[in-house]
Amino acid sequence: MRRKLFCEINAFTYALSVMRMRTLRRMKDAATRVPFAKTRGPQLPVVVYKHKSLIRRKLGDVDMQLQENKATNLALAAPKTNGILIQPNEVFSFWQLVGDCTRRKGYKEGLIISAGKPIKGIGGGMCQFTNLLHWLFLHSPLEIVEHHHHDGLDMFPDYGRQVPFGCGTSIMYNYLDYRVKNTTNTTFQLITYTTATHLCGELRASAPLPHTYHIREEDAHFIKISDHFYRRNTIIRKKIDKQTGNDVTTEIVKRSNAKVLYDAQFINPDKIRTE
Repeated sequence: MRRKLFCEINAFTYALSVMRMRTLRRMKDAATRVPFAKTRGPQLPVVVYKHKSLIRRKLGDVDMQLQENKATNLALAAPKTNGILIQPNEVFSFWQLVGDCTRRKGYKEGLIISAGKPIKGIGGGMCQFTNLLHWLFLHSPLEIVEHHHHDGLDMFPDYGRQVPFGCGTSIMYNYLDYRVKNTTNTTFQLITYTTATHLCGELRASAPLPHTYHIREEDAHFIKISDHFYRRNTIIRKKIDKQTGNDVTTEIVKRSNAKVLYDAQFINPDKIRTE
């Protein structure tokens, strides 16, 4: 039997572990003097990429009230990053801008992922926010310097999926962050807001870019091993020269091999393979 980690003993040891991790993160950032993006400005002229994601989604048998609460949480968080300029050499940090999502600030109980399981937690829904940001940044030359996956688990069946599986993010204030560095000479800007139905985002730039980026999914399928299904795919990103239309680079962003946690009846039978 596996020995419990200190953070798994009880609620008190978990809280101590979280406090320790948050303190270490603050100390590290202070020591390295990270130049965080904090300045806002008027909208930059060039739209690099835009995307929106449906806020209320049916996720298995998850209580839909948590989706309503998520709508509130996203409406509180979106203005925190709206208009932020990411200037050359600056680092965009999700948690530096959004801050701790506490009940005192108006955040409600939503769906969060902890230890590979969906549970209730104050501020639930922030993963959807960073998922959208990650999708925007993948379509740009900005360097993703911190990104955590919900690795190894496919927790919910597809419901109107627009972004390929494997492009998700995992965050936890403040020690699991989502960070992007501007290693170019161009200034970028995030525009983020919510409507009654969607979380919306735009990535803008101060000048036209010489390249576009195309992300696609390849070899998407499910496979059964023993009594469990696994979801597999590969996410490919191409950098394309705007003038010639030629591919400049092709890279593998992510290879997934995720254990399916929902009932197999929700798996598309046309995508099931046998080894």
